[in-house]
Formats: sequence, structure tokens, C-alpha cells
Amino acid sequence: MALSNGPSRAGDSQMMSLLDNMIGVSDCVLLEPLTEDAFVENLQKRFKANEIYTYIGKVVVSVNPYKPLPLFSQNNISEYRGMNLYELPPHIYAITDDAYRAMRDKNRDQCVIISGESGAGKTEASKIVMQYVAAVCGKGRDVDTVKEQLLQSNPVLEAFGNAKTNRNDNSSRFGKYMDIEFDFKGDPMGGVITNYLLEKSRVVTQAPGERNFHIFYQLLAGAPDVLMKDELDLTRNPNDYHYLNQSGTQQIDNINDKEQLAVTQKAMQVLGFTDEEILSVYKLLGSILKLGNVEFNSFNTMNGTDGVKIQRENELLDVCDQLECSQQDMIHALTKRTIGQKGEKVTTTLTPSQASYARDALCKAIYDRLFTWAIKTINSSIREVRDGSGRKVMGVLDIYGFEIFEGNGFEQFIINYCNEKLQQIFIELTLKEEQEEYIVEGIEWTNIEFFNNIAICDLIEKSNVGILSMLDEECLRPGDVSDSTFLNKMNTTKSIIKHPHYESRSKCKSDKTIDHESFRLKHYAGNVNYCVNGFIDKNNDLLFRDLSQLMYKCDHLLLKTLFPEGNPKHNSQKRPPTTAFQFKSSIAQLMKNLVCKDPNYIRCIKPNDDKAPNDFNEALVRHQVRYLGLMENVRVRRAGYAFRQSYELCLSRYKMLCPKTWPNWNGPAREGMVQLFKHLGYKKEEYAFGRTKIFIRNPRTLFDLEKRRHHRMHYLATLIQKIYKGHRDCKKYQKMRASVTQIAAHYKGYKAKSKYLKMRMSCILITSLWRGYLARKEYKRLRYEAKCIWAVGIIKKFFIGWRVRREYRKLFSANAAPKIVAFMRRYVISKYLLKLKTQLPSMSPTDKNWPPCSPIHKSAHLKLKDVFRRWRATVYRSQVDEQKREILGTKVTASDLFKEKKSSYPASISVQFRGDYVRLRNNTKYSKIAVQTEDQKIHFADVVDKVNRNNGKTTHTLLVLSSKSFLIMDQKTLAIKYRIPLNEITRITCSPYSDGVFVVHVTKGGEFTKKGDFVFISLKVIEILTRFSRALQMETSKQNVIQIADRFNLDFNGSSIQATICTKNIHEINPAPQCKRKGKRLDIMA
Repeated sequence: MALSNGPSRAGDSQMMSLLDNMIGVSDCVLLEPLTEDAFVENLQKRFKANEIYTYIGKVVVSVNPYKPLPLFSQNNISEYRGMNLYELPPHIYAITDDAYRAMRDKNRDQCVIISGESGAGKTEASKIVMQYVAAVCGKGRDVDTVKEQLLQSNPVLEAFGNAKTNRNDNSSRFGKYMDIEFDFKGDPMGGVITNYLLEKSRVVTQAPGERNFHIFYQLLAGAPDVLMKDELDLTRNPNDYHYLNQSGTQQIDNINDKEQLAVTQKAMQVLGFTDEEILSVYKLLGSILKLGNVEFNSFNTMNGTDGVKIQRENELLDVCDQLECSQQDMIHALTKRTIGQKGEKVTTTLTPSQASYARDALCKAIYDRLFTWAIKTINSSIREVRDGSGRKVMGVLDIYGFEIFEGNGFEQFIINYCNEKLQQIFIELTLKEEQEEYIVEGIEWTNIEFFNNIAICDLIEKSNVGILSMLDEECLRPGDVSDSTFLNKMNTTKSIIKHPHYESRSKCKSDKTIDHESFRLKHYAGNVNYCVNGFIDKNNDLLFRDLSQLMYKCDHLLLKTLFPEGNPKHNSQKRPPTTAFQFKSSIAQLMKNLVCKDPNYIRCIKPNDDKAPNDFNEALVRHQVRYLGLMENVRVRRAGYAFRQSYELCLSRYKMLCPKTWPNWNGPAREGMVQLFKHLGYKKEEYAFGRTKIFIRNPRTLFDLEKRRHHRMHYLATLIQKIYKGHRDCKKYQKMRASVTQIAAHYKGYKAKSKYLKMRMSCILITSLWRGYLARKEYKRLRYEAKCIWAVGIIKKFFIGWRVRREYRKLFSANAAPKIVAFMRRYVISKYLLKLKTQLPSMSPTDKNWPPCSPIHKSAHLKLKDVFRRWRATVYRSQVDEQKREILGTKVTASDLFKEKKSSYPASISVQFRGDYVRLRNNTKYSKIAVQTEDQKIHFADVVDKVNRNNGKTTHTLLVLSSKSFLIMDQKTLAIKYRIPLNEITRITCSPYSDGVFVVHVTKGGEFTKKGDFVFISLKVIEILTRFSRALQMETSKQNVIQIADRFNLDFNGSSIQATICTKNIHEINPAPQCKRKGKRLDIMA
């Protein structure tokens, strides 16, 4: 095993974390002693500590924990992204990242092979691989679409290919290989899925405690009632169907079939299945369920021969409706068989058991081909069609593991053959990788002894003399053919009976562990007894020609595609290929595909049969370790040198064990490792020096290195601790000494400062008291002097006043009173006017405030109020331009027309009336038209709904109101449909509700008015009618042309129509009122 796959992104402290703090042994290549007991014990020890992943070199052994573990979050993905394989604890993320980076950076195609028995977690492992690849590749709309399609293929494949078994609630009943294609940047471009050997017998029969495929239960639980009753005619109870009620199990704990159908259907839509195709799939599934309920009884015909009669023909009639075929054709195909001989056809009647076999064969064939079609449809959606330049591939193989049961049949024989081929390619590629690394590093390569399973692969698959060839020959041989004749043929063929890996009762007569109907093969994982009963029938897997032709005759959307051999034009007497031949060809193609890629392995192990967490069944695990060939994997990886690592990383980890390399080595890393191992005194045969790596033969040597490093690390830690404590205490003493000096200096300074401040305050206090005394003395002097001056002034003033009063006493008495009264009046008026000046209201015309006054000035106050408001209005009008006057005038007119008369008026108060909503004034085409019709001045233009006079339907049209007329025009071409002069308008009617309906009543006789009145709908009805009113008043001087009523008469093509407008809520606006014309009535629901 190589512990370095490239430059590390982690620091030295993170390197080799596979060996740091590990529970048991993280890589079983380092296991010592290398025995099966030690291997199982190591898995158990790690399993109990929730360490479910263990390495065997670059192989990941995964033990199903049967409980959620915090190992698959986005943080875990970020942690493993870009890290070398052995820098972090074992994980599927690690091997997936290693494969992805090798594909992206080294341009080497990769494949991830996942194997194990049912319930071991293969499906979840493949999901984890897909999840990691989707998370680490690039971003972008196209890339995200491809990733979504690749991920959404899982729900569809699980629904149609997975089922509950006694070992697993979500067991994959087929093998799957997916090639994910990437561009040169490592972004997914698409993919291709290949399936192997679907267990289609599960469609018609299941063991107790198991279920049929998930999709049947999802359909019954989650399909809408309309689909169930109108299209499929199914009930929701699975016990009503023979193909679902045999096992006695219909529900799975913690799985909601109804929710799963929604997930499956969404995934199918994402993958490109059309709604018609999805409905056709559901019809086929329903037909299979109903066909399973069809039963056959025998009866005697009129001529005395035996016949077959179908019970519950209503079920068969439903099937014919679903498949769109004739009931008579269906009955004929199920109860009779047509055999062609030299151009002649002979029809024979089937027995009830033969008819049941034909029914089951038809259902299995429909489901098997439907599953294949679904995979082809998925491939057509996710496959990227482009040239091969820069194309890289990463494959994921989720295949059944080696199976050894108490009773092993044809399925186990085929599955174990597949695992033999995978084991063969594993051995070849592993040895090839080892040999290439030895050659690159200049290490002498020694041959490695291992169990070579080429012999048993040849025994099974070799042309003409292999078991599969014998089986095909027996199936094609005319005459009496049975499973016993097939076994006898193998026992009489020298190449088989004398093969060391083949045993039977005829070869080993004293071995009673082999019965007379079985044979034994010595696989790499152990000996397996196979019972030949059913080999011939399962290998033939025949579907009567009558059934194929019936399916092709059906008008169902998919059946002609699923049964092309039923086409009479292409009728061939050639026998279809056998199951063994098809599987052998598929495996050969798979092996060819895997050989050209770098393999990465995930071996899944089931810890117990009860799906219980924390339960480790040692015997069960030991059994799986054997048939997965894990000990063989370890021995191959351990052959030669068990451990290898680059000189730089190894020297960085162990340099403290040699005085010459510690603490720093300045020379080449290889020379440093030579000095290190020379100092440690290891034997030369225990290690070898390559060009870039050191190779260690025995794990004991590595563990001894780790042990010495552990002890040395303790010594170094103590040394570092001692130096650190001395340094810390020295620093502490120096800090304390500096602190004492600083504290003493601060204290002395504080004492001197306090003494100085006290003396300073005393001086200031004495100075302030003395200055205060002088100031008070001066103040008393100045105050006495001021009083004397004041007294002199008072005496002088009184004297002058006495003298003036004495001289002018007579004159003053005659004229003083009128002057005082006039002065007081002027004073009061002046005060009133000055106060009014400061309290005037704002210049806004809507401000109605006016300051109060005393009763004396009431009349003047009212006149001033009137003068001020007139002046303010004059100022405001002088500031308003012509356009704004028009808008204000329109708003005032709208208030006069609709205030408290129409429910939608309050909502229009705050809305600005723009008039030309389509910018028609700037349209040059309209300007040319307006010159001819004198409609240059536009009051209103917008798209409205015009109500058809005949059926009440609405159409969009352009309504234009000018100063001369109103026009109805095509909103795209501006072609004039109607032009009605304003003087031909008699009145306009609208309802009192919140609708947008209004009617323009016109006089008859004009070119555009001969069809009668016009009915329009617009949410701008308030503005439209206001502008109509103003335009009519200016052009024709007509008053009161707007009529508001919910019942009124209309003139349509000369007929008087009674119109009624109704509403459920007068305050709720309905943007699309419904108009219905019934004879002489027009009902409008607003």
C-alpha cells in the first residue's frame, strides 16, 4: 500500500493520521498476525467504536451500522476534499475523492466497484459516492442540471428495481453499472446506466415477510383519486391483488409509500419522462396487478376435449381497457398456444397450470422490459452527445455479492459467476499495479502465490465445454429435456467431471453432503452446492409467441416498443437468446469496460440479520469475509512489502529517532532514511530503498517504528514542557520584578503629588479670602456712592415735574383726555395687526386655519380673512401651469360626477390621471392618421376590453378619445375600427359598484354606429368617463351625459337589450368581470 498519492495539503501534524489514535488497525494490510480471527476481531473492535470503514490497501470495507452516524455532512465532504487517501480516517469519501482526482488530474478513467450481500449497504454506498462527486465538481446552470439528473436517477431505479426482503428493507434486485462522463475540468457532462439480471420472478411471487417492487405499493398509496378511479380502476388495499398479498407484508416501518411516489414522479419528470409516458407506465403496472387476479379452471368442451375457462373476467376486461386491446384476443393468447411447423400453424389448448405459467410469464416480461425501457429513457436524458476529446469516465458498479444459501439455484449460480469474474479482474489489476510500482521504484519483483480462479471461470464460461455452454446446448436440444438430463450431461463430460473445482454425487459417491439433484463448485470464497431444479426453465425464460403478438397489437403507447418481436412483418422462427447467454455477454462487456479503468473497491458487510444497531454477529461477518474474498485481498496486498511511503513524509515522521536527523536534516531525504534505519539497526531484508519511496516488508517493523516514535514523543514532550516551564517562570519573575519597581515609583509620586496639592489648595484658599474681603469693602463704598447719585436724580426729577405742573396746569386739564383715548385706540389696533401678522396661516389653499381675535375687531377680522384667502388663491393660481390646471379640473369634474355615487371613486382620488397611457402623442404613425381625421389633440388613450355584442366575450382593443371623436383602433397596427364623432354620443352609463364596466350609447345612422351601443371594461373607468364628460361639454355643450345605474337598456344591432350588473361585494374590485348574453339579456357579474 502506498501512503502518499501526491502532495499533501495538510501540515506535518496531520500527516499519517491513519496511524495516529486509530482504533484497532485502520488498514488491514498492517494487521499482525494476519489471520481470519484477527481480521474479524479488528472489524468488530472498530464497529463497536462507530468506525464502520476499514482499508485493505485501496479497498474500503464498509460495515452497515443500521443507524445514522455523523459521517456524511457537508463539513465531512469539505474535510476529505483534496486530501490524500491515508491522511484522514478510512471513508468512502476518501476513496471517491482519490478516484475523482486521478480521473480529473491524471486523465485516467476510474470505476468504483461496490459489492456485498443484500442488506450490507451497497445502495447507500453508491448514493454516498454520487453525493460526493456531485458536491466536489464544478458549479453552473448546465452542470447543476446534469448533477440533478444523475442524482434523480436513483429514486426511479430504486422504485422500479428495489424491494423489501427479509434481509433488507430497500434491497436492490438488479445489478447496476453507471458510467459518469466528465469534461476536461472534471464537471459532469452526462452518464450511461447498464442493468444486469433483474429479479423479475419477484413480480409474481415473494417469500413470506418480503414485498414486491416498491413502485406497486407507491402507486396504490400515492396516486390521486382521479387517477385511481377514472384511469386505472384500482383500489388502495394491496391485499386485493394476488401479486401483492402472498407474503403477508404490505407496509415498511419508517417508509411512507405515498410520499415516495411523489419523489419518484418528480424524478421521472426531471429525467425527461413526459406526462403521457408516466401515465402509460402506471397503466402497465395496474394491468400487471389485475392480470395477477385472473384465475383459470378446466372444463369439458362439447366435443369431449379439455378446455380452460377464465374466472373473474371483469378483471381481464379492465386489463384490456388499460392495454387497449380486444378481450377475445387476450383470452385466446392466455388459454391457447400456436405452434408453427413448416409453414403450418397448430393451435393447442393450455391446461390451467400452463395458462397460469403463461400469465406469470407475460407479467414478468412486461415488467422486465418496462424496467429496461425506463433505463433507456434515463440514458437518453443524461447521456451527453459530443465528440470524445477531453472525455473522462468514472464508473460506479453496484452489483450483488457472492451468495451462499442453504438452497442455491440458477440465480445464485449466475451471481457467483459474476463475482468470480470480478475477483479475477481484482487479482489481475492489483498484481499489475503492484508490479508497476516495483518496477518504477527499482525494487526486485518476486512472484506472489495466490488463489487463481481462472480455472473455475473457464469451468463455467468456456465455449463448448463450459457449464453455461452445456446448459444452452441442453435447452436447444430437441427431445425430452429436463434438469436431470442437464446434470447427467455434465457428469458424463470429461472436461467437467474431471475438473478439480467440480464435484457431484456421481463423482464423489461417498459424499452425502451433495444430493442427487445438485452439483458443487469450489469457488474462491468457498464451496457452494447448486440444485439444478429450474435451471432449464429459468435459462429458457420463454414467452409464447401468441402473447408477444398480442402485446404488439395493443394500442398502448409503450407496448409496441417493448415487444418488437410481436410484429408479424418481422416474424422470426429464430429462438431468442437464453438468460445464460445474455448474462455471459453482459459480463464480458462489463469486464472489458472495467479492464480499461482504474478500479476502486467498496466491500459491504452486514453485521447481523436483524437490522439492529450495535449488534455484531461474528459468525455472519466471518461468513461474508470468506465469500467476499477479503483475506485473499489482504494477502495479495501484503505480498512482498506491506508498507511503502515517500522518503520526505517518512523522514518527517520518524526523524526524531536518530540524533543525526533530529531536529533538522539538510541532505537528501533518502540519505536521511539510510542514516535513520542504520541507527535503528533493522535487518536489511526487512526494508528496501526505492527511487522515491522506502519499502517495509513486515508490519511488525512499522509498528516497532510507531512504538519507538511514541516513546520518543513522550521524551520530547517532557523536554519541551521542561523548557517551556523554565521560560515561563523566568518571564514571570522578570514581570513581577518590573511590577514591584513600577508600583514603588507610582506610590512615591502619588505621595508627593498629594502633599503638593494640599499646600496649593491652602494658598489658594488664603488668597481668595483676602481678595474677598477687599472686594466686599470696595463694593460697600461704591454702593453708597451710587445711592447718593440716585437720590440726587430723584430729587431733581420731582422738582422739575412740580415746576412744569405748576406752570401748565390749566392747559393740560383741557386737551389731555381726547389725546389719551386716540393714543389708546391706535395702540390697540397696532397691537392687533402686529399679532395677526405673526399668526397668519400657510400659503396652502387647503389650509382653513385662521387666528382668533377679540370681539372689538370682529368685522375687520372677517374682511381681512376674506381678503387673505382671495390673495392666497390668486398667488397659487399664478404658480399653476396649463397642464396642472387641466389635471385639477379633471379631478374636480370626477368629484362632481362620482363622489358618493360610485364605490370605486375613493380609490381613484390618489391616482394620477395621465391620459395618454400608451404614449400615442409620440407615435408618428398615429400623427399621420390624426392629421386626416383632425384628432390631433388626445384626451385619453389606453388598451381596454371590448365586450362582444353576440356572446359577451372580451377582446383587447385601443380606445382613443380626442377633442373631436372617440376611436377604437387595433393596438398593434393602429388601424381604425370605429370612429364616432362626439356629437353622436347620447349618454354614457356605468354601475355604482367597483367594477370597470361602462357603456357608450350612440345615435343610429352613422357609418360606425349602425351596430349599436359599445360596452367596455377598464379599471380606469373613473378617468375615462371624466374625460368623456369634459370633452362632450367642450365640443357639444351637453350636460349630465353620465348616467349611473345597475340596470339599463342597450341597443345591439337594432335590438333592445336589458343589461344588469351584479356584484358580490361592492367594495371589492374584480379586474375581469364575466359577461353572458342570453337572448334579450346581458348579465355582467362584476
